[in-house]
Amino acid sequence: MPPRSYAIAYVCGMLRRLVSRLYWAISRWTLRSEPAPARPSVLIGAPHTSNWDFVLMLAIAWRLGIDVRWLGKSSLFAGWRGPIMRGLGGIPVDRADPSRVVGEVVARIRAGEVFGLVVTPDGTRGAHEYWKSGFYRIARETGMPVTLGYVDRRTMTTGLGPTIELTGDVSADMERIRAFYADKSGVHPAQRVEPRLREESGGAPAS
Repeated sequence: MPPRSYAIAYVCGMLRRLVSRLYWAISRWTLRSEPAPARPSVLIGAPHTSNWDFVLMLAIAWRLGIDVRWLGKSSLFAGWRGPIMRGLGGIPVDRADPSRVVGEVVARIRAGEVFGLVVTPDGTRGAHEYWKSGFYRIARETGMPVTLGYVDRRTMTTGLGPTIELTGDVSADMERIRAFYADKSGVHPAQRVEPRLREESGGAPAS
C-alpha cells in the first residue's frame, strides 16, 4: 500500500474510533463485548429486527478496531447512496441471485483480502422461519471462524460474544449458536427468529 494510502487509512481509522467513542458515551445501549477476534471472522449480527442494528454494528466494529464488510440488499446501494454504503464497507446482494455474492466473497478472501464479514443470517426483518445459510458456507469454504454478535433489548446491551470454529456438522454447530442466542431478544423481540437452518435435517453440510 502506498504511503498516501496508509495515511488515509490511519486518519479514517482514527475518525471511526473517535465517532464510536462519542456514540457509546451518549447511547442508551451498553457495549458489553468479548475482545475482537484474533483473526478475521464471519460476524453474525442477530437477532436482526431493526434498522438500528446497522448503526450498532458499525459502532461495535469501529470501537473494537475491526475492519469489516457487510452484506446488504442491493436497493440500499441505489443512486447517491451507493458510494456511501460501499465506503462504509457494504457489499450489495441481489435477492434474485443471493448465492452469487457468496461465491464472490469467498473469491475475494481467497485472493488475499483481509476483513471481517458481517452477515445477518435471519435475513430481512419480516416474518420467516429459517436463517439463511450463506454465513455457514462462507465460513466453511474460507476457513474463517464465526463470531456471534448480538443485540438484547431486555438488558440494553450489545456486542460480540464467543468466536467459534464450525465443524461441518450443521446440527451440532447450530445447537451451539442457538444456546448463545437463547436469551438475546433483538431491538424488537416479537420479530426475533430462532437460529435454525433448513439444512439441519440430517446434519448435511450447508450449501
